[in-house]
Amino acid sequence: MIRKDFGLKKIQIINRRMFIIGSAKIIVFSGILFRLFSLQINENKTYLTLSDKNRIREWKLPPIRGEFVDYFGNVIAGNLDVYQLHIVPEQVEDFKYVMIRLKEILSLSDKEFSKIVKKKNSQKPWQTLIVSENLSWEQFIKVNSYLYELVGVKPVLSISRHYPFAENYTHVLGYVSQASESDLLENKSIKDKFVPGIKVGKIGLEKTFENDLIGTNDVQRYEVNAYGKRISQLDYQKGVKGKTIKLTVDTEIQKMCNELLIDKAGSINVMDIYTGEIIAMYSSPSFDPNLFLFGINEDDWQLIRNNPLKPLTNKSLSGLYSPGSTIKPIVALSALENKIISPNFTVLCKGKTEMYGHTYHCWKKKGHGYMNLRNAIKQSCDTYFYEVARKLGVDRLEKTASKFGLGNKVLGDVFQIEKRGLVPTTIWKKNNLGSGWVLGETMITGIGQGYIQTTPLQLCMMTAQLANGGHKIFPKIVVDDNQKTAENIKYEIENAITNMTYEPLFEEKKNINIVLDAMFSSTNEVRGTAYSSRIKDSKYQFAGKTGTSQVKRITERQRELELKTSEIPYEERDHALFVAFGPYKNPRYALSIVVEHGGSGSSTAAPIAKKLFKLIIDRHEERKKIINKKA
Repeated sequence: MIRKDFGLKKIQIINRRMFIIGSAKIIVFSGILFRLFSLQINENKTYLTLSDKNRIREWKLPPIRGEFVDYFGNVIAGNLDVYQLHIVPEQVEDFKYVMIRLKEILSLSDKEFSKIVKKKNSQKPWQTLIVSENLSWEQFIKVNSYLYELVGVKPVLSISRHYPFAENYTHVLGYVSQASESDLLENKSIKDKFVPGIKVGKIGLEKTFENDLIGTNDVQRYEVNAYGKRISQLDYQKGVKGKTIKLTVDTEIQKMCNELLIDKAGSINVMDIYTGEIIAMYSSPSFDPNLFLFGINEDDWQLIRNNPLKPLTNKSLSGLYSPGSTIKPIVALSALENKIISPNFTVLCKGKTEMYGHTYHCWKKKGHGYMNLRNAIKQSCDTYFYEVARKLGVDRLEKTASKFGLGNKVLGDVFQIEKRGLVPTTIWKKNNLGSGWVLGETMITGIGQGYIQTTPLQLCMMTAQLANGGHKIFPKIVVDDNQKTAENIKYEIENAITNMTYEPLFEEKKNINIVLDAMFSSTNEVRGTAYSSRIKDSKYQFAGKTGTSQVKRITERQRELELKTSEIPYEERDHALFVAFGPYKNPRYALSIVVEHGGSGSSTAAPIAKKLFKLIIDRHEERKKIINKKA
């Protein structure tokens, strides 16, 4: 009985276990079937995509950069075919052997060799290694003749930046070079389009318009094996070239500015007085931006960096100078506008003025005698402007100067390096220097010395707004196709159309005319400080104002010696300045010239304007042809 029950229970236990095992098998098998169904049907696209990602790889090529052209369509920053040498490490069986052979073939230095090896070790095996970005034709041919033993080495015809006018546009355009870590962090567009060897703007307009210029990458799609080695090309997607940007600048005038400032430190700026278009903006000395394209060598870099004339500084935008006597037309206008003086206000110049124990000298040691406003500007009498400034006060002068562009950026955010300059006020000194304003500081501000600091481009804008009759303009260096022509703007000014986008900067128009007439006399009448640089032909005749900016206080001993400029150490010589507009009868262009340590504005800066104005006016005819085509 016991044995029978025992056998029955055993069978029941076995049956129960068989049922559990069978059920488990069914559940597991069902789960496997469900998962297979899910993988093959529901998630088919997902895993197909992942599979393709393992099987297919994309290689981005450097995008083709957009060009800069001048006003006449001449390419001033373009692209040039270059010969490069690439290696795909994954295709090289013995990388060390290949590199040793290339070192012999290309005569690579030990430093260059080590740099390439280090670069290879920092990249993925399938990433292209750029051995050389700029092979000579001889090197390119030589490498091609040895390709049979250089597996994985590829001579490539590529594109690189090129500046055909070399140093003429350096401080306007800037230059491009290898993208740095900071470039990737600061600019998402560069980060998204980054490939080894990509060149991006470092300074100037190249940097400002990076997002417009960079273009989009060419994309190559390859099928690869399990080791990432390329098997075949599946697709090629052509990228889009970057935007072409047209500037307002005239290359012929820009080149002449370079020639006129050769071996000098300084700046020349030329502007359309109605449209605000910058015709030339040149800073001297300059350097060849092509040197930076493939990595500047140490010798060239040290020559540029250690040049005492500071070629790395854009003097038009970043150079701050006391304006000297070029500020006198604004001082005169401010005094007239505020009814402090009349055109007949007269001062006796004896060569110096005593005030509270201090002596304020006029540039003419024996004095000018009795001076009215016109003669004071004409002969640049300091004594006259000491008195005008004393009566006017620095705060009222600042308001007028600010209206005409001094103390403010001219091109806004177009150039990150542009400086604001300074036109001081009584509150400014109290807040920044912690002391009160004194009368003597007002007097020297009236002749453009002391705390006042301006950029050459500000002086050009100031002169342009005087020349157009005292109307606000908005300078630009990039062509605006929707911009009104100068003729339209001039018509609106003359007919006082109320909806114009520029505002009058004067209270009484006659005051502007008085100042402009005085500037004419300074350049075109006997005893005018720029009389020796006059042009008699009315087609080229211009009006201007000279300026001499002290860089070091003149001692009584030096005044007695009356040293010539050549007898003074270079770094202690005055800066020479000149501002002008022309043609006088129908003005269209304004310019500013600064020659660092050039001595007198009348002997150094004004003669440059005489040579330049003829070209400016002649080139105006060519410029009109472009305007007429648009119309």
